[in-house]
Amino acid sequence: MGEGTGDYVRLGGCAPDPESVDMGSPEKRCPLRMCSLWCWLKVVILAIVVLGVVAAFVIWGGPLLLKKVVTPILDWEMAAFSRPVLGLILFTSIALFPALLLPSSPCMWIAGITFGYGYGFLLIMAGTSVGMSLPYFIGSLFRYRIHRWLERWPKKAAIIRLAGEGNWFHQFRAVALIRISPFPYIIFNYAAVATNVKYSPYIVGSIVGTIPETFLTIYSGILIRSLADATNQGGFLSMQQVIYDAIGFCVAVVATIAITIYAKKALRKLQAEEELS
Repeated sequence: MGEGTGDYVRLGGCAPDPESVDMGSPEKRCPLRMCSLWCWLKVVILAIVVLGVVAAFVIWGGPLLLKKVVTPILDWEMAAFSRPVLGLILFTSIALFPALLLPSSPCMWIAGITFGYGYGFLLIMAGTSVGMSLPYFIGSLFRYRIHRWLERWPKKAAIIRLAGEGNWFHQFRAVALIRISPFPYIIFNYAAVATNVKYSPYIVGSIVGTIPETFLTIYSGILIRSLADATNQGGFLSMQQVIYDAIGFCVAVVATIAITIYAKKALRKLQAEEELS
């Protein structure tokens, strides 16, 4: 009876086999392998679809957008305004939009397309300097209300308060890191006055912190301008120029991301030091 029962158990397969219990056995590894292969297959399919969409846009959508939208706007801009007048309009827009809680990035982009690295950089930095100064002085008239408003978001307020701690260099460093990090640009213009930050470290740190974004904006504008000119002439950039521009743009994006990550880490470290002190 005992032997019969033992034979029944073995033949029925209900008793666990010590070898089959091992996690390294083929019975256990196969489902894991199938899941891993399926996950990688989905990633590959998704990558192929994304590359296909990007390639379709570059080959058909990009030139059509440049020819029908970008090029007419650039032509109208150059025909309607002289360069000094256009520069004055862009400067005024970049200077006033932040005070009105409006994004000035499109104007910065047009400035990069029209005036390039030299005059474009000077124009953008001059406009952003005024655009960051006006909210500082306007917000000082409503310091108490801004302080009460920040109490609704204690985590954001804790980061902003770093700008008002310590000496001149500490304030300059905190402001520059906040500008580089993905903190809302327009909000910080007004919220900074809720701290004890002085104007000098505030404006110097703000200018230094916006330089990476300014160069990336100018570079992308110049790249789009060259693509628009080539498309308008009925052709396209040479393969060598495409590779050069693609590598340059990728390097600029990677450098901006690296600087942003460093700024976020440095900002967290600075915040931790302030909490311990």
